[in-house]
Amino acid sequence: MKSGSHVSFVILLLALAALACQPNGETARGPVSETRDSAGIQIVENPRPADDSRLPWQIGPDPSVSIGVLEGEEPYMLHYARDATKLSDGRIVVANGGTDELRVFDRSGTHVGTWGGQGEGPGEFTALGPVERWPGDSIMAWWAPRRAISVFDSDGNFGRTFRLESNDDDPIWIFLRPISVAGGGTILSTLEPEGVDTVVVELRDGEGRLQGSLGTHPGRAWYFGPPGASDYELWETIFGRELVTEPWRDRVVVSLNDRYEIKAFRPDGTLDRIVRMEHPQRLPTPAEVEAHIEEQVAIVPLGRSQSEIEQYQAEVRRGFESVPVAEHYPAFESIMTDALDHLWVREYEYPGEERPAPLWTVFDPEGIVLGFVETPKGLRIYEIGEDYILGHTRDELDVEYVQVWPLERSGP
Repeated sequence: MKSGSHVSFVILLLALAALACQPNGETARGPVSETRDSAGIQIVENPRPADDSRLPWQIGPDPSVSIGVLEGEEPYMLHYARDATKLSDGRIVVANGGTDELRVFDRSGTHVGTWGGQGEGPGEFTALGPVERWPGDSIMAWWAPRRAISVFDSDGNFGRTFRLESNDDDPIWIFLRPISVAGGGTILSTLEPEGVDTVVVELRDGEGRLQGSLGTHPGRAWYFGPPGASDYELWETIFGRELVTEPWRDRVVVSLNDRYEIKAFRPDGTLDRIVRMEHPQRLPTPAEVEAHIEEQVAIVPLGRSQSEIEQYQAEVRRGFESVPVAEHYPAFESIMTDALDHLWVREYEYPGEERPAPLWTVFDPEGIVLGFVETPKGLRIYEIGEDYILGHTRDELDVEYVQVWPLERSGP
């Protein structure tokens, strides 16, 4: 009996010693996330999950609702469906940009109503854009001019239209646009001066008035090309950075995507949390740069003769000769938040290495990495709920569909 106890004690000591010998931030099962406080800022350092690992979450295998037909009744024939959202009762509101209508479908995908329409009267739109839920189960729809926002109740009754107010010192050429609905009934918006590589991020109240500033941040890296090189003088850096903004719980994410570092700010503009993940930087090769340029050259204006197209392509190719290339690829493509305050970060796809399905890294509400999730190929995601993903896709005939895919979150 004593001998068995002695053996068990020795085994316990060896196990503890093995754990003690692991590097900082690791256990016998592998590296773990680490959170620390730095001058009131929570910094979360995450390891990168194994490339072949996936969270045990299930999406699909088929959509539970699919709205869209090649031929049929008008409400189901979507044209430039720019956005969609789900109401609390399961109804789906689709912003059909081609007809400037909000088309409403029940939880099974049956059309039950249409709100708005083309025009300049109350409740009508010109160039309808995104649609989002507004507090009280209302609907907020954005339309051109870009500062116009219309609000409907859950029965489709038009409430009001308001605009984001310009600041007195804003130049007339500045781009002021809403981004999304943030916490507490505020509107996340940006001021983007044309040709300037800085962006002002703001919160607006329900009347469009400035409520608070989240500061000035670097935006896209622009390059002014040599005069006469082509029809364009303003170019984007090849494989350059972008500024990502997204509401997250009671914070707002404002981060560049050139490194895997996600910054979240409080509504008063103070930095609250930084989420990082290990990510190897990759440099673009000359062949990848050349392939990118050829893709851009292939995009030609409509209504030109063959000789005009060839001349245009030669000018564009010549202009790209002086456009700078980013030092390395972006670390990720975009960020979304779901109904449970998880961060979904879409991983960057390198040229020539197309994945079988989009890959997302999911972080919990505190910024701890959970793992990778794949979403349906070709699905542009509008919204991620607790148990669904709502998005847009097209088939081989270019028919548009708005679909709901079931999402089952399982495992730890």
